[in-house]
Amino acid sequence: MHLPVGEAARRWAERLRRMDGAAIIEKLVLAVLAIQAARLLWILVTPVGSFGIWSGSQAQFPSPSARQALFANFDPFFRVAPQQERAGVVTSLALTLYGVRLNEGTGLGSAIIAGPDDVQNSFAVGDEITSGVILKAVAFDHVTIDRGGAEEQLFLDQSQTALETSSGETAAAPQAEAAPARGRDNPTADSIKQDVGITPRTENGRITGLILTAKGPGFENAGFQAGDIITQVDGQSIGSASDLQALRSKIAPGARVSLTVERGASTATINLMLQGQ
Repeated sequence: MHLPVGEAARRWAERLRRMDGAAIIEKLVLAVLAIQAARLLWILVTPVGSFGIWSGSQAQFPSPSARQALFANFDPFFRVAPQQERAGVVTSLALTLYGVRLNEGTGLGSAIIAGPDDVQNSFAVGDEITSGVILKAVAFDHVTIDRGGAEEQLFLDQSQTALETSSGETAAAPQAEAAPARGRDNPTADSIKQDVGITPRTENGRITGLILTAKGPGFENAGFQAGDIITQVDGQSIGSASDLQALRSKIAPGARVSLTVERGASTATINLMLQGQ
């Protein structure tokens, strides 16, 4: 069967068009593969050359002032409470903290606290110590109490240096402390004011003691030594500038003042019985 010449030419032309389309697609695929192979070869030969020379980050050393500010709040033994807790004020209540017990698992604990009657009781976190006063948190050297919605701090009592046993002998206190230092004689209020310099010691923006410096013979006569730091006055911990003013007001003729001082790695109690002129 013979097809007309026109019909045969049309079929041959359509077949050629199909063959050209397949060839074009094949050439495009080969071109894409060639481009990808070239890119891979470029990456393997020059992995970072097209982006410039690579260099590692250089160590940055802060200034001395920046390092001092950084390590001022660093405690390698994790003894300090969070900053917001340390910003509290020392309570004015007639309470005495004798011991604490921390529970690392729960983050809670308990404390042995005595009231104005000197009767010691154990309180857990959340217990009511006295009317309107709740034990809120326990730290290694103090507790935080909730007093009518306001947070206040109560620090460990370090004014006692020895315990008396039933046989009448003196036993060492739980914490190693030096024997109380006493002056060679009773100083006068004027000699204390003139010969003893008092400077607040601050830690993290909070006053934690009063540094004593010698200005005259009355310093040693009162029983003080170089480097002594007052931490308690009449059993109350130093915690603010008002405590310094309270101490100065107590230095008067005929007054009796009990001071707890840090002396190196130990503590000592100095009892002042101030004379008149």
